[in-house]
Amino acid sequence: MTSASEYLKKKLHERKAAGIYRSLKPENNLIDFCSNDYLGFARSLVLKEHIKAELNSNPLSLNGSTGSRLLSGNSRYAEDQEQEIAGFHGFEAGLLFNSGYDANLGLLSSLAQRGDTIILDELIHASAIDGARLSYANRYSFKHNDIESLETKLKASKGNCYVVVESIYSMDGDSAPLKDIADMVKKYGAHLIVDEAHGVGLYKKGVVNELGIQNQVFATVVTFGKALGCHGAVVLGSSLLKEYLVNFARPFIYSTAPSFHHLASIKMAYQLLNNVEEEIIALRNNIAYLKNHIELNAEWPLLKSDSAIQCIILKNNDTARLIATTLQSAGLDVRPILSPTVAAGTERIRICLHSFNTLNELALLCNTINNFINAR
Repeated sequence: MTSASEYLKKKLHERKAAGIYRSLKPENNLIDFCSNDYLGFARSLVLKEHIKAELNSNPLSLNGSTGSRLLSGNSRYAEDQEQEIAGFHGFEAGLLFNSGYDANLGLLSSLAQRGDTIILDELIHASAIDGARLSYANRYSFKHNDIESLETKLKASKGNCYVVVESIYSMDGDSAPLKDIADMVKKYGAHLIVDEAHGVGLYKKGVVNELGIQNQVFATVVTFGKALGCHGAVVLGSSLLKEYLVNFARPFIYSTAPSFHHLASIKMAYQLLNNVEEEIIALRNNIAYLKNHIELNAEWPLLKSDSAIQCIILKNNDTARLIATTLQSAGLDVRPILSPTVAAGTERIRICLHSFNTLNELALLCNTINNFINAR
């Protein structure tokens, strides 16, 4: 065995010994309390039919895009779609990326330069952290949703400063105090970037649009793989920002462009998003049901969240695994979130609620959790 293979084997053994080994699992027939399909778009037969009709109305479209958008992969269809999406969310322009990870990587790695500053909420997406690492900028993190901590970091910033937050956090499900953050960022002449991955859906056009603070946001990232049930992402901002990213964002420049099918799926999902009032009401009612029917205690608290993401903190990997296994045995797809994905001592089960979850499914979920806790 080569030295490289020995190293791989050693690291995997260490991870297994620590109880934090990851592995892929196939799809299952359990009741979905795990996915990010908040509005049911990924399983929507209506969306499938709309996509099929769009493909049929463009019979000359290719199976693949054939190249990057700066070579053979661009189309008027993609450019029109970017403009439509930007207008929908209340921004001047948008640029499509192949994933939310690519969008954050491309935006942050190209934007900040040596001598600039990037300030990240400590619970920000890993993709934003990685994008910041790839830049030559000074990097700081501030305490989660803590305005005073943010101001301390802003006072220490140099050059162009970019503050990066999520509107709704993926692992805790809580909301950022975006208005307060936007005001603080403006006070110090910095630039606010908001990741809306989990905001669109609970709020049809996202939290930034809901608050009407687009003019205080330098850029926002909207992903399509969650409430929109598709794949990919868009960076929204000014036309100047779009032009800059086309020239300097390496994940955009050097990636094969999305296929026509990919683009058609996103376009049809946005058309469906125009009429989701009933689904949003159903989702919010399901969130309220869970919060009103779960019986927790101080030892295992439910994190404060009004979003589709609800987390119970179990404080160690073993307990998180055990309750997840209990729920799965009851037919409920709930997954444990273990360290190092989250900090040690904050291990949890992460419950994702959807517009399509029935009252019977919610009752089974709450009763199974309550019985587990009462038996401990």
